[in-house]
Amino acid sequence: MEEKYKVKVNGSMEFEFTREQIEALDLQENNDGPGHVLHNHRSFTTGLQKSDFLDRSYTVKVNSSPYEVKIFNELDLLIEDMGLSLAAAQVINDIKAPMPGMILDVQVKAGDEVKEGDYLLVLEAMKMENTLTAPRDGVVKTVTVEKGQTVDKNQLLIEME
Repeated sequence: MEEKYKVKVNGSMEFEFTREQIEALDLQENNDGPGHVLHNHRSFTTGLQKSDFLDRSYTVKVNSSPYEVKIFNELDLLIEDMGLSLAAAQVINDIKAPMPGMILDVQVKAGDEVKEGDYLLVLEAMKMENTLTAPRDGVVKTVTVEKGQTVDKNQLLIEME
């Protein structure tokens, strides 16, 4: 199986390469200055301006023009194809009732800062108490319910900023 890479340049242009294509690149590195790349009988002066190895993102200068380059390996491509990308995660702003029930306790008010996992309210449903927690760090924008109120499934309970 051929090892593949995807490169995104300036957030818009995408290119795919195999390991063999990368190894065949005619690159001359200089320890004391810019390097040179030959492509289609043309010479390009290159240099690495900034790098984030863990994120695989780089700023590369080619003939005095900087380019933001992000490299994706085979695992990144597989995760993207499966739709499991972390970038696809949604920010949850609305806390809705998971089932019909009655609000036993509201532990936050508008303007409160909450951390992921903090208790927001207690919902009694089917003779069980369910504590709803903050899905992320944030600020409570509005609380639309109060203690003793009955709610329907998917009813908005709390909005977050």
